[in-house]
Amino acid sequence: MVDFAALNWVAILVATVGSFVLGYLWYGPVFGNAWLAAQGKTADDIEPSPTPFIITFFTTLVTCIAMAIILDMLDVSSIAGGALLGLMVGLAFITCSNISDGAYCGWSWKLVAIQSGYRTVYCVLMGIVLAVW
Repeated sequence: MVDFAALNWVAILVATVGSFVLGYLWYGPVFGNAWLAAQGKTADDIEPSPTPFIITFFTTLVTCIAMAIILDMLDVSSIAGGALLGLMVGLAFITCSNISDGAYCGWSWKLVAIQSGYRTVYCVLMGIVLAVW
């Protein structure tokens, strides 16, 4: 049974916010133009709205809570262990799902790689933060 009160909620919040900072960099200066091009869009095609950010915050928070629970259940408390678990979650669940979805939705490999890369890297960072905090 999961003891939600025993979870490190400060670490969960920090890891969630850290994922947002990574997303800002990933979809901004690092891969922003490539991400837009892979979708066939330009910056002018994106309408500013808080909705995607709100949704992303909560889905990232859920991912982070799940990672915290898994790390706790497996008693992972090292940088290497947290990074490895994050990498496994990112590749096995997120990347594989994105590849499958991309095949059905007609996404380019470039778009799949950018999307999957971001989420895999944030799982690795979450794993590290949650394992050692």
